[in-house]
Amino acid sequence: MGTPFKLLLNREAIECLAQNILCVHTAFPADEFCQHALDGLEPLELMQRAQHIARSLKHFLPATYAQAIAILVDSMTPAKTDDNEVGAGGFFYLPHSFFISDYGVDKHYNNGEDPFDVSMQALYALTTRFTSEFAIRPFLIHHPERTLQQVSKWLNDPNPHVRRLCSEGTRPKLPWGKRIQSFVANPQPTLHILESLKNDESLYVRRSVANHLGDIAKDHPDIVFSTCERWLQAGASSDLKWLIRHAVRHPAKKGNARALDIRVKAKRT
Repeated sequence: MGTPFKLLLNREAIECLAQNILCVHTAFPADEFCQHALDGLEPLELMQRAQHIARSLKHFLPATYAQAIAILVDSMTPAKTDDNEVGAGGFFYLPHSFFISDYGVDKHYNNGEDPFDVSMQALYALTTRFTSEFAIRPFLIHHPERTLQQVSKWLNDPNPHVRRLCSEGTRPKLPWGKRIQSFVANPQPTLHILESLKNDESLYVRRSVANHLGDIAKDHPDIVFSTCERWLQAGASSDLKWLIRHAVRHPAKKGNARALDIRVKAKRT
C-alpha cells in the first residue's frame, strides 16, 4: 500500500510553508502558525487539510486579503515554464489555492475593496507553480462574466500552465472541484476557449481540452459530436484527431453510434 495522499500536507510541509513565508515577511509568527495548523490536522483528508491550513494562514497573515496574498505569492518558488505536468509535490500549494478561493472572492476580507484583480494575479502566479483549476471556480460561479473575460486574455499566454488553466479551470465537472452548474446546463460560454486551444502546441493543454469536451458530452453529447465532426471536416491534424478520439471515448464505450463513427473517422490519416 502506498502512502496516504493526505500526508502530502503534513508537519514537514507546514513547517516548510512557514519558513517560506518568513523569508519574505519577517513579522510572521511561524511557530504559532505551525502549532495552529497542526492542531486537529491528523484525522483530516487532503482537501480538508488544505482548507484547515488556509484558515491558519488567514489567522496569522495580515487581515487585509490583498496584503496577505501578496506575501503568499512572494513566498512561492520560481514559476514553471515547461509543459511537464505538476507532480504530487505541487500539492504543497493546495492551501494557497483555498486561501484564494475562500478569501479572494468577497470584498469583505479585503477591507471593503474589490479583490478581483488581485485574485486574478494570484491565480496566475499559483497556476505556474501548481494549478489554479480549483481556486478559479468560485470566481466563475460568482463573477462569471468578469472571470471569463480574464480567461480569454490568458488564451495566448506563453506559459502552457496558464493556457491549460483556461480549459481545465472552466470544466463543468472537474474532478475534486466545485461543479459549475451554469456551465453544466449551458456549455456555450466555454466553447470559444476550446476552439482557441484545440491545436495548442502542448499535449498538456490539448488533453485538458479533450477532457473538457468529455465533461460536456455527459450532458450535451450532440454539441460535442457536432464540434468534433466540424473539426474533422475542416481537416484535423493528427494531434487534433487524437484529441477528438479522447473527447468522445466515454460515449463510444457505451456504444453510441455517432461517437463510434467519429472515432473511426479520427483514426484515418
